[in-house]
Amino acid sequence: MRKMTLTLALLALPAAALADPVGITPDMMSVSVPTATGMVEIMRNQDNDNRLSGDWTLTSRPCPNFCIQPMVPAPGVTPVGELEVIAALQDEDTVVIDGRVRPEFEAGTIPGAVSVPYTEAADRLGELGCEPDFDGWICDGEGVARVVLFCNGPWCGQSPTAARRMIEAGFPAENISYYRGGMQSWQMLGLTVVPGGAGG
Repeated sequence: MRKMTLTLALLALPAAALADPVGITPDMMSVSVPTATGMVEIMRNQDNDNRLSGDWTLTSRPCPNFCIQPMVPAPGVTPVGELEVIAALQDEDTVVIDGRVRPEFEAGTIPGAVSVPYTEAADRLGELGCEPDFDGWICDGEGVARVVLFCNGPWCGQSPTAARRMIEAGFPAENISYYRGGMQSWQMLGLTVVPGGAGG
């Protein structure tokens, strides 16, 4: 009888309570990153049964507009993954940029990311250490930031467009990294998402 009671008690526990730990890497369960509103802890969802829902589960939207983006959106840009994004969030000389339109950013973003919609990217290079010039921007010297651009996922053209526009305006391609997986891959891995402006 005691064994049956224990079995029933275990079955009554929420599934997440019985989950195996979900780390970022074998040696890293979480990482705290600075944001405009204070430190935010990034970790993976601990529910082993967690699933994506809504638009993030869609795989076959029509192209255009939802075409597969190249790994390198412009010559000189470096493709990166989640671990590099997390490292960039901890680097004070790197700016992680959410290139999506503002309502998408506000609905949920990577903690510490800054909203620079792709339509504004070439006009806001002064925020990244560039100096205005008659023909655009002068972006050389040690004061120019390194940036990581992302948007909705491998099918989203917003951050690749931002990268190309920034380069055309004078920003050095070698200072740009591109997280092609974007919000879809970030959420697929169960990583922390915050509303834009609240740690974003």
